[in-house]
Amino acid sequence: MTRALEILRITPGVTLQDQGRPGYLSQGLSIGGAADRLSLAEGAALLGQSADLACLELAGLGGRFKALEDLRIALTGAEMQANVDGEPMVWNASHMLHKGQTLTIGATRQGTYGYLHIGGGIDTAPFMHSHSTHQVAHIGAALREGQTLPIGVDLGTETGLTLPKADRFKGGAIRIIPSVQTARFDAEALEPLETTRFTRDPRGNRMGARMSFDGPPFTPPGGLNLLSEMVVPGDIQVTGDGTPFVLLYECQTTGGYPRIGTVIPPDLPLIAQARAGDPLYFTFITREAALAAHRAHIQHLRDLPKLPTPLIRNPHDIRDLLSYQLISGMITGTEEDLT
Repeated sequence: MTRALEILRITPGVTLQDQGRPGYLSQGLSIGGAADRLSLAEGAALLGQSADLACLELAGLGGRFKALEDLRIALTGAEMQANVDGEPMVWNASHMLHKGQTLTIGATRQGTYGYLHIGGGIDTAPFMHSHSTHQVAHIGAALREGQTLPIGVDLGTETGLTLPKADRFKGGAIRIIPSVQTARFDAEALEPLETTRFTRDPRGNRMGARMSFDGPPFTPPGGLNLLSEMVVPGDIQVTGDGTPFVLLYECQTTGGYPRIGTVIPPDLPLIAQARAGDPLYFTFITREAALAAHRAHIQHLRDLPKLPTPLIRNPHDIRDLLSYQLISGMITGTEEDLT
């Protein structure tokens, strides 16, 4: 039988995602792909496979999924309520989902995007070298109840591995570098950018995150008189009302709003994972510091496959604990000298 995962119930916004489609900016298509790239790499490390394989991106809520064959799975990203046939599952870990078992994923406890990875990856037909859904470009669509997702060949066998819980799901400090139009902003706009407590506005989506804040707008003198030009994920555009808007991976390819700065790639997951109301603080760093942070991030991705450790389960959570051989080789204590 074909290896597959059946969708019994699904919530809006669950999509297939991978690393996206680099190389198409000149054709007007942004890279797209997973909102939190680091979660892709973590799932790949837990399953011992390529981070290029497609997985399910769960936007705040999940659904119910049935394994039609034995499947290895990994759960990463924003921690969500999860169980298999009623037994709680540890997040940021790999597990075996046996044929016929049902995986239920509920709401996020913290953060925005959770990820369900399958050993072998989701093996739908690629389009422009990717399985990613790009909703703005109308490539693919959100998953729906009743779909059966084909699963690729899984070359691995190991499960029961975990990674340290990440600390990127509650906002925090965001490192930025000057952008093309930063010099157009005067000190009255730039100085508050680094002292203002921003929060993510609930109106954001996979295109970008609008910032909420208290204080005067950040509009530069004559800042709206710009020709449209290329923009990239991480750019912080300032909209007509003076509000910063951080572009994410499904952003447009050109824009005419002034850019007050650019978030460095290692910190984009913090923006993507921030919930409405989570605090965000921008800090300018030098180009040299940004390059050093990027090199450290790349090295971390290379090291990830070596970081998973065995998952130690709490006996309280093992429903069939008495079926395990807990002790062996014991004696009664009344035996004569056995030496």
